[in-house]
Amino acid sequence: MSAKSQKSIPLKRHCELSITIPASLVSDVPHLREKTFRVGLIGRAAAIFRVDEVIVFPDLPNVDQSRDTELISTVLSYMETPQYLRKKLFNIKPELRYAGVLPPLRTPHHPLSDRTENLTVGEHREGVVTSFVKGGSLADIGVERPVLVPNKHLSVNSRVTVRVTELGKHPKAALANRKEIKTYWGYRVTALNLSFGQLLKNRVFDLVVATSRRGVPLREVKDELVRRWKSSRRTLVAFGAPTQGLYEIVARERLNLEEVVHFTINTVPGQGTETVRTEEAVYASLAALNLLDGE
Repeated sequence: MSAKSQKSIPLKRHCELSITIPASLVSDVPHLREKTFRVGLIGRAAAIFRVDEVIVFPDLPNVDQSRDTELISTVLSYMETPQYLRKKLFNIKPELRYAGVLPPLRTPHHPLSDRTENLTVGEHREGVVTSFVKGGSLADIGVERPVLVPNKHLSVNSRVTVRVTELGKHPKAALANRKEIKTYWGYRVTALNLSFGQLLKNRVFDLVVATSRRGVPLREVKDELVRRWKSSRRTLVAFGAPTQGLYEIVARERLNLEEVVHFTINTVPGQGTETVRTEEAVYASLAALNLLDGE
């Protein structure tokens, strides 16, 4: 691999970055095709800005949002899965009827090469276990031949992350811990049955940033936010819904937004439209916050 191509590989962030998406993200869109496309924009943004986790939470009390939650989490998980594994890991689901409109992620764990001869020792790949053999388990990693994971009896059809250890006609690989991979390796999807306030009580984050039109312009808190951003190991960036912002969402829980988050920022000051859609806020906010790494 040339020095130029190595520089183009995105490294992981210094911290684990999570974002929250309300289940009502797609509630104002009537057709499944448009719902799928909107979720696809979120998945693409998560990959562009190296998000580690997308959390989907219910934001309408006393309303069954299970279908929307399932749709969002299924589409996001499908997008994150390398193309060569999708048919093996996803059964035919109505939520994926319009998966063809989803944009490709083109992240490091979605390799374009499908040739065994192009594998390199030390390369990481996502795979799915296809069978047991005498010496261990075979895994499909998107090339012509499966790789042997020696001395491991893994569950068939389970997804694994491996590191190539031997090449040739019978390539071998070892199980790998995704946390040890230095490059950005996609996001995971967490679907919760917890409100936003409950989420903050059950999960520990060093830094929680809420986005809101009623928030403080980013430039006014930039210095303090940069300091907290760079020292944080677990950061959460939260977004509101199409019909209600985070202030309204937490007010239903009798909470004050400023009391449960560290910063409430406006990343689109002076907006020219009456509203900024959730997917638009995700791009605008993550792009602005991404600049903090270079401050």
